Amino acid sequence: MDLATPQSIRDAIMSTPVEDLDPSDGYRFRDDTIHLVFERLRREDPVHWSTKTRFGSFWSVTRYKDIMAVDMNHRVFSSDAFAGGSVSLMARKPDEILPSFIEMDPPRHDEQRKAVSPIVAPQYLAKFEDLIRSRVIEVIESLPVGEPFDWVERVSIDLTTKMLATLFDFPFEDRHLLTWWSDISTGHPKDAGPVESWEMRQEELAKCLAYFTRLWNERVNEPPRPDLISMLAHSPATRDMDEKEFLGNLLLLIVGGNDTTRNSMSGGLLALNRFPAEYDKLRADPGLIPKMVSEIVRWQTPLAFMRRTAVADTELGGKQIRKGDAVVMWYISGNRDETMIERPHDFIIDRPNPRQHVAFGFGIHRCVGNRLAELQLRILWEELLARHPRIEVLGEPERTLSNFVHGFTRMTAHIPA
Repeated sequence: MDLATPQSIRDAIMSTPVEDLDPSDGYRFRDDTIHLVFERLRREDPVHWSTKTRFGSFWSVTRYKDIMAVDMNHRVFSSDAFAGGSVSLMARKPDEILPSFIEMDPPRHDEQRKAVSPIVAPQYLAKFEDLIRSRVIEVIESLPVGEPFDWVERVSIDLTTKMLATLFDFPFEDRHLLTWWSDISTGHPKDAGPVESWEMRQEELAKCLAYFTRLWNERVNEPPRPDLISMLAHSPATRDMDEKEFLGNLLLLIVGGNDTTRNSMSGGLLALNRFPAEYDKLRADPGLIPKMVSEIVRWQTPLAFMRRTAVADTELGGKQIRKGDAVVMWYISGNRDETMIERPHDFIIDRPNPRQHVAFGFGIHRCVGNRLAELQLRILWEELLARHPRIEVLGEPERTLSNFVHGFTRMTAHIPA
C-alpha cells in the first residue's frame, strides 16, 4: 500500500461496500490506488463476484494460492476465446476475435506455442546476451548527465523496441511501429488510448497485418531463419493460419515482448528510488542483481491479470463457480498477498525466495519469454551500476490508463553530474 495515497481516496475506498468494489477500474491503476482495492478484497472477499464494472460480471481471484489453482487447471478454466474464454475483459463477438495461442487450449495451444518457443531457448539466449549488452551500453552512454530526461522513452521503450525488432528480424528503421501497434492493441479508445475510435484501431491493425504479411511472404519462400516470422511461416502448426490468427499471434508476441520488459525497466528504477536503503544495498553488493530482477517483476507486475472461463461447475475459495462464468486472475493482487509474501508492499532485493511470484503465470500458459525478460533486466542493471550508480526519479511518474498493462507513459529521471 502506498502511504502517499491521499486520505480522501483512502477513505472512499475503505468505506465502499465490498460488493461495490471494482478492481477493473483503470483510473485506480493510473492513480496508483488500486492496491487499496485489492487489499480489501484479499481480506474480506478474496474470490469476489465483481458486478459494478463496465465489463459485465466476473469472478475476481485475488489471493496467490487461488490464482495458482486457476492457472494450473486449464481443463476447467479455459482460455479458448471461441468457447467463451479470453484473456480480455471486453466482450467480443466471434467475428471480432483475433485468435492467438494464449487464447487457445491444448492441443492447438501447445502446437502453436512450440512454433515460437525456440527463439527463447538457452542457445538463443546465450547468443542474445552480447547483443543486448552492447545496445544497453549504447543507450546508457547516450543519456544526459545533470539534466532531466524521460526514462520511459530514452531507456525502456528504446531497449525493448530494439529487442523486438531483433526477434522479428523487423526492419530497424521502422521499429517504432512495433511500440505503436503494441499500444494500440492494449489501449482502449474510450480511455484516451492512442487512437480515438474502434474504427481507427481497426485501420491501424490492418496496417500492422499488411506490413507483417509482406515479411511473411518473403520468408516463407526462403530457408528457415531464427526469427519469429520465419518460425511461424515454416512451422506445420502455424504456416496455414488465416489473417485473423496471424494478426492475433503477432499482437500477442509484440505485446508480450514489449510491455512486460518495458514497464519492469521503469518499475525497477522507481522501486529503488522509493526504497533508497535497497538502492544502497544494491550498490554495496551488485551480486544481488539476479534476485533483484525477480523482485522488480513481482513488485511491478507489468501485466495485471489474465482471464479464464469456467467450462464446468466447480468450487474455488469457498465460492461456487458456474459453467460459463468469467474468472479473472489478478496477478497484481497475488503478488501482494500478505498470507504468502512477507511485507509484500515493500521492495526487498534480497528476499529469500525471489521467484515466489505470479507475474509470469503458471501452467501451460506461463510466459514463454520470461527468461529473455529477466536477461534484459539483469544486463540493464549490471551496466547501469557500472556507469551511473545513482539515478534519481524526479516527481511522480505518469502511469498507463489501463487495468491490463500496469505501466508508465512518462517518468522523469536525473543522473547527478
